[in-house]
Amino acid sequence: MNRRSVGLALSAAALLAACANTPPAPDWQLTAKGALERSVQAYLQGNSRVEAVEFGAARAALARTGRADLLARAELTRCAARAASLVFEPCDGYAPLATDAGEPQRVYNDYLRGQLKLPDVALLPEQHRAVASGNAPLAALKAMSDPLAQLVAAAVLLQTGRAEPAVIDIAVDTASAQGWSRPLLAWLNAQLMRAQAAGDVPRSEQIQRRIATVLAAVPAR
Repeated sequence: MNRRSVGLALSAAALLAACANTPPAPDWQLTAKGALERSVQAYLQGNSRVEAVEFGAARAALARTGRADLLARAELTRCAARAASLVFEPCDGYAPLATDAGEPQRVYNDYLRGQLKLPDVALLPEQHRAVASGNAPLAALKAMSDPLAQLVAAAVLLQTGRAEPAVIDIAVDTASAQGWSRPLLAWLNAQLMRAQAAGDVPRSEQIQRRIATVLAAVPAR
């Protein structure tokens, strides 16, 4: 065996030893993570049936831990996808868990409902703090790299009356880039309402054509 082969063999042995010393993630954790991610994607793509099945699997896996904070996070993630699609409603799945969930979950729920108190901004997920602080929210929104978080933040700005037209344009572009038909249709309709209120007929007609294109591509589910 030459020196290079010996080196590769030693490296492989070291890697295997390191893996052996790292316990695998529990099954419930892997199941919950994968199912929750798939449920969010299904919802954003307009597939409510798959969303319900995957979320049920995620919740069942998390329930095995008996931890209210983990269940609350999952419910809030589900509600965040709805907020991103401009579905503004109480997060009913979170409500029964609120007493035993942590402060970060309470604050995020307030944020989704447009009821965040300024002293609580520091308890938000870091990516939302700049938008929520009220200082140059448009610039903070543009700087967000996570598309779902960006749509959620845009929705909060709209819900609290702080969404200038550029916020809606950013949300439309983000949903379009991801191929997320549900939020795209919601934000296009918000864009349409702005154009109609301004009496911009050519713009309104262009947006209506775009809405029709998306609707034609989304099968009934």
